Amino acid sequence: MIIITGDLLIKEGHMQQAMQVCQKHVAHSRTETGCISHAVYQDPENVLRLFFFEQWADQAAIDAHFTLPSSQAFVAEVRALVSAAPNMHIFNAQQIK
Repeated sequence: MIIITGDLLIKEGHMQQAMQVCQKHVAHSRTETGCISHAVYQDPENVLRLFFFEQWADQAAIDAHFTLPSSQAFVAEVRALVSAAPNMHIFNAQQIK
């Protein structure tokens, strides 16, 4: 399983638009083959920060996700709404029961 975490710092006055863009992206991502979970949350300690948590079946699913036109459009839309470069971390994880 691949886990991705990331965060965006949104420009002041753009949070509502950013949430709409992000929620649309999350909803679409959840329909993709290999997506186990995909979520976006607003940070209660910094209301201008959005945090992403994603779980994917394997690297092939991630590669397909990143090359989709909808994912590329999301990146382009978000770029205009952020005040700093996004952070993203990708982990290869194994579930321990």
